[in-house]
Amino acid sequence: MPKAPEQIQPPLGIDPNRLALIATATRNMVMILDAAGCIEWANLAFENHTGYSLDTIVGRQPGDFLHGPDTDTETVLRICQHLHRGEVFEEDLLNYTADGTPYWVHTYCMPIGADEGVEPGFVVIQTNISDRKHSERGLRIAASVFDRSHEAIIITDPSNRIIDVNPSFSKITGYARQEVLGLNPSILSSGRHSRDYYRSMWTSIEKTDHWRGEVWNRRKNGEEYAELLSISRVHLDEPGSYFHVAAFTDITALKNHAKELDRAANYDDLTGLPNRQLLEERLRSARQHATRQKRQISICYLDLDGFKSINDELGHEVGDQALRATAERLTKALRSGDTVARIGGDEFVLLLQGDESESVYQRILTTVSEPLDVHDKTLRITASLGVTLYPEDDTDAEGLIRHADQAMYAAKEKGRNQFHIFDPGLDAHRRQRRNQLVEISRALENEEFSLYFQPQVRMANSEVVGFEALIRWNHPQKGLLSPAAFLPAVENSHLEIPLGQWVLKEAIHQMNRWREAGEAMAVSINISAPHLMDRSFADYLESYLHSHREVSPSLITLEVLESTALEDTKRASNVLARCRALGLQVALDDFGTGFSSLTYLRTLPVDVIKIDQSFVRNMLTDSNDQAIVESVIFLAQRFDHPVLAEGVETTAHANALKSMGCNLIQGYGIARPMPASSVLPWLDKWRDTVSRNKRLPELLDTAEQGAAT
Repeated sequence: MPKAPEQIQPPLGIDPNRLALIATATRNMVMILDAAGCIEWANLAFENHTGYSLDTIVGRQPGDFLHGPDTDTETVLRICQHLHRGEVFEEDLLNYTADGTPYWVHTYCMPIGADEGVEPGFVVIQTNISDRKHSERGLRIAASVFDRSHEAIIITDPSNRIIDVNPSFSKITGYARQEVLGLNPSILSSGRHSRDYYRSMWTSIEKTDHWRGEVWNRRKNGEEYAELLSISRVHLDEPGSYFHVAAFTDITALKNHAKELDRAANYDDLTGLPNRQLLEERLRSARQHATRQKRQISICYLDLDGFKSINDELGHEVGDQALRATAERLTKALRSGDTVARIGGDEFVLLLQGDESESVYQRILTTVSEPLDVHDKTLRITASLGVTLYPEDDTDAEGLIRHADQAMYAAKEKGRNQFHIFDPGLDAHRRQRRNQLVEISRALENEEFSLYFQPQVRMANSEVVGFEALIRWNHPQKGLLSPAAFLPAVENSHLEIPLGQWVLKEAIHQMNRWREAGEAMAVSINISAPHLMDRSFADYLESYLHSHREVSPSLITLEVLESTALEDTKRASNVLARCRALGLQVALDDFGTGFSSLTYLRTLPVDVIKIDQSFVRNMLTDSNDQAIVESVIFLAQRFDHPVLAEGVETTAHANALKSMGCNLIQGYGIARPMPASSVLPWLDKWRDTVSRNKRLPELLDTAEQGAAT
């Protein structure tokens, strides 16, 4: 241990004990090290700041516990060299407290020894300089940001004179730093903005110390450019002392790109006309204006007649030139405020603001049909025009364009160079159908449909030969609905095939359930013409039968409606032939109601002919219907096809049909369509009645009484 402070000769007149208090009272950290650099003593400030108590560090070197991961090793090496040589030194060093917190110290170290009357060693005084170091670091970062920022930065004094600019300023404006020092930033002004614009800018800065916006300025070479500018007023500690810091980026390329994007998004490349997006935007505005002014607007959908042939025969270059010329003609034919847009191919939409007469629509068609000279060729182009009128057609912009399109197709049906005006009343019916289709689609998902089954009987022995599967809708609000309530909406819609597939699957699934109950029941399934002609029909049916091998295909009869014309008889014949090859039966349903009965009978591979119930029901009172029934039975017999009559309601119907040679019947006189759960009980009851030697008329009488009940 070194000698106590009082043994060292103090300055003349100073009490040594008072001097000793300095080491304990100072806020600086003080350590006394021995000749080997190990701690002999440290003051209270050192303990408080580092978190190390004296009794835990005596005999240890400071570097053993004060240095950390970011302590500079080169500085530590210099300190060790100074200590080894016994030199006075000063160094800045990063140390760590006991809890791992880093802090910066300025270290002053002085060797002591014989000259001071003590054992050799060192006195170390450390001052915490963390705040200064952090400030220096912040200044370095700020300077680096200023120099390396991609944004141009200008610093001006309270008089708005430039006191500094960064390199990006020179890069963007073309002015060197020395050229602009002391000048006003107005040297960049392009002259585009008014005094009021700048006055508003400075008013914002005075009130909020900030402004941000777009400004057009001019480079040193005279070129104008757009910049996104932000100005902040930075106040200093002294009252009334501040600077302005302005930062800006060159957004000229972005502005130009935005124009290009706007043109690409809103205008047609070929003709330069507004496209559909801009048309809809203008139509929405025109619609609102017409509502306020109680005026009418016309939306005209124009399609060039047979334009594809021009492209095919003369080439797309000629076609494109014709489209550009047509666009120019239409534009010149309209008034100021009207719009003509190209929305694709050879289709244009005209937006006419104001009450128009039919003569205007005819004038538009005449304008288009005038001879057109293109590439030494004279073209004569006509157009079809569909028109809808707002507010009579009170729908949104998209709906108005769609309705005008529908009217255009109606005009095409009239022939070339015609116009047609949309009828909102007729469209209401279409909307009702669309809504019903949405509801039917939802019903499919919610499993609201079920199959009912109506028996078919052979009169010779009263045997039930099968059941016809008939769809029903268990509507959550309207109750049980018959096919007539929803199938007309499904015809020729996107739901026709999904609903037909559901019927197929459900019928085969029910046949399997009956088979498991011990009954191999034959089932007839109605197939619509579009479903039958679908490319995937036969493959889908074959795949489903393979996955249900327990059901015999010979028990399945596909009923094809003869009243629905099959456009491709040859294809229909091929599909039905493939179905028969799979083992299925084919029945021609509602025979006699179509226009090609004899053709179908001769060309389609069918097993059974079904007479439409409308003829059977009235044949006892209408001689014409009776003649049709007799003719159908005669034709079927000549083509060697069994005949099944629908709509048999009375014993008289059955007896008349039997006398004509029809042996298979179906109708309310036997049983009404019933749910699948009622089929087996009904069948047991029927067979029990037959077993008691009841004749068919008696069975029909019993069924009629049951139906009436």
